[in-house]
Amino acid sequence: MLNIGLHPYQPGHREPRADWRDHAACRLADPELFFPVSPGGPSPDQADDGRAARAICATCPVRRECLQFALATRQAHGIWGGMSERERGATASRAALRV
Repeated sequence: MLNIGLHPYQPGHREPRADWRDHAACRLADPELFFPVSPGGPSPDQADDGRAARAICATCPVRRECLQFALATRQAHGIWGGMSERERGATASRAALRV
């Protein structure tokens, strides 16, 4: 279960790792895989509905930190921690109902 109430990426919190992004499986991947939509529409690389990005996320040692960061900072675009914008919105809504 995700704890999005008190989050380590909110201002004033001392981060447990120097920077989780340094350990991300996606750090050398093409950003188009994770941020597919531009003013011109979806990227040709995203014809797979994010499966390539999700496959990278599935192997990532900091997937949880990535998803927590996206939820805490309300990232509106892209795949973070293996979840799309819509999936993160649903997760945040369910968490809010439990509070």
